[in-house]
Amino acid sequence: MTPADTATLIPLEAVDPAMLEAVLDRAFGPDRHARTAYRIREGMPWLPALSFAVLDTDELLVGTIQCWPIALQTKQGQVPLVMVGPVAVVPERQGEGFGVGLMSAMLEADARLAAGARGALAQVLIGDADYYGRWGFSAAMTGGWRCPGPYEPDRLLARGAALAAMPAEGMLGPWEG
Repeated sequence: MTPADTATLIPLEAVDPAMLEAVLDRAFGPDRHARTAYRIREGMPWLPALSFAVLDTDELLVGTIQCWPIALQTKQGQVPLVMVGPVAVVPERQGEGFGVGLMSAMLEADARLAAGARGALAQVLIGDADYYGRWGFSAAMTGGWRCPGPYEPDRLLARGAALAAMPAEGMLGPWEG
């Protein structure tokens, strides 16, 4: 049994925004706002139904996951996507399974939404293929996609049945719905 097995998952909207920012700063550094992922989702609110926090057995906030409505902007128009991340775990608790638990919870919630009126949307993130590959994320379909800032193409990952119908080229950015 890992510490994550006895953790408590809560909706991210139940977390004080200052505490969320503190976890993100600790996990990614205070310069995190300059990252390309922030440009992709600029001005968008995170999706409460897919965003969670995890508390350890002492009820301390140790990790969060956020998802965002974004789109692949193409010559034919925009195609909606869900951007996953940041997935943040405070440094001293990384490797204990909290990130895996947050990803699993988000994917379960997304599957429930996809089964309903929304339908399935592909998911995209910028991250480590070795880590996120366990959930089916890969760079196989994102080679013609671009980002509004620097990124490593092999770290632009996507998953989901909807990928089969996605355009091969476009620019990732906020959903303009």
